[in-house]
Amino acid sequence: MDTLPPLPSNIGKKRRVIDINGVIKQFTVLDEVSFSQSTNRKKAIYLQRIQFAEGGRIELRLGYYIIGKKPKVLGKWVWGQFATLLPIEGFCKVYKLARQKGWINC
Repeated sequence: MDTLPPLPSNIGKKRRVIDINGVIKQFTVLDEVSFSQSTNRKKAIYLQRIQFAEGGRIELRLGYYIIGKKPKVLGKWVWGQFATLLPIEGFCKVYKLARQKGWINC
């Protein structure tokens, strides 16, 4: 069984994303929760509370890390290429809709 490195912490780190219009938006990770995916121990799910530099707006970012397979990142946690950013209200809405459909029961 492979030994995996500890899950990374991003709390306090500054990050940036490029929106659909090519505008760079900077934010700070205020807090995060993470756990190893139950069906794949080489994947970790993260929900981060972020604050944008411009305007101070707070949103959530849902993303993941995987264990790298390419030589440069072999055996290291690598942030997934895509992550969803959404207002807290949007996260609550999608959770409630999925719950109403019976997809989740927690």
